Amino acid sequence: MKVDGVAYRSIWREGEAASVVVVDQTLLPHRFETLRLENVADAIDAIKRMVVRGAPLIGVTGAYGLAMALHDDPSDDNLAAAFAALNAARPTAVNLRWALEIVRDAVAAVPPGARAAAAFATADRLHAEDIATNGTMAAHGARLIREIWEANGRSRPVNILTHCNTGWIACVDWGTALGVVYHAHDSGIPVHVWVDETRPRNQGASLTTWELGSHGVPHTLIADNAGGHLMQHGAVDICLVGADRVTAHGDACNKIGTYLKALAARDNNVPFYVVMPSSTIDWRIGDGVKEIEIEERASDEVTHIAGVAGDGTIVKVRLTPKGTRAANPAFDVTPARLLTGLVTERGVAKASRDGMLALFPERA
Repeated sequence: MKVDGVAYRSIWREGEAASVVVVDQTLLPHRFETLRLENVADAIDAIKRMVVRGAPLIGVTGAYGLAMALHDDPSDDNLAAAFAALNAARPTAVNLRWALEIVRDAVAAVPPGARAAAAFATADRLHAEDIATNGTMAAHGARLIREIWEANGRSRPVNILTHCNTGWIACVDWGTALGVVYHAHDSGIPVHVWVDETRPRNQGASLTTWELGSHGVPHTLIADNAGGHLMQHGAVDICLVGADRVTAHGDACNKIGTYLKALAARDNNVPFYVVMPSSTIDWRIGDGVKEIEIEERASDEVTHIAGVAGDGTIVKVRLTPKGTRAANPAFDVTPARLLTGLVTERGVAKASRDGMLALFPERA
């Protein structure tokens, strides 16, 4: 995707460097800056502080982090220690563990002196596969948008409601749910996006609006609690969200607030789709509500908010009385029964074990 006419990806390696460059998402939309990650500690810090965020991007960053760790120390002990430290950086998104396991398995039998090169090659492959996967997934999802547009007689734009940020900066490129929007928009289908602000970190207000505006996609920012009202009045044709983990039975764990949107969509007969690569499916668990660990983030994300002051500086201000306690669960789980379907790189599946196995029979 492009920023001010220049093509970017959210993470990249320059030549054969044993480091990577990432877009610093903590500064968006007020400043666009990049940051170099030079070792595993940098990668862990970037994941924890949400310099990088979004399940697919977290996975690729973790892969490069493990490669950087092996560049500094290729021993078995360091491989195990770096794997554990990276995996603990964000416990909810399964893509991180998935990517780390791929790199670990790729280097396990490699002599220590060749491990770093093998790890970087594997991370580079995951980087390229993320781009290809998201592009294919976007094409599958865009067909759903086209069907709605044609069913409406091509008389008006398709109104899409999304939650959090699911665009190219949440992946390597394209994005998940927003990738579908970009594909539909670029193919000439008129779309309009209702953008949830996504409290408490406001990824919708800060990141999704920035992305859509940069790409020229019509959109309107709304408060998180406005979605149900819009659905009641026929202003939403379809809901598209991403996921950080999907269980083997189709439950979807995503940014906090997704479950409430799915309830409103079901009450108003609005189709509700989760868009995610197969790397987001955790085939080891079935009941998302009982089995997925929900990350509890710092309370100051709820009690404080960041923005740009009149002089252009980015400032953090308190919203609440001093000393107010706040809980901050970062994700919730939407049961499969509330989902219309799952959009993957292999097509659209029913949100059920049988539905997913129809696309991924090798997981039976």
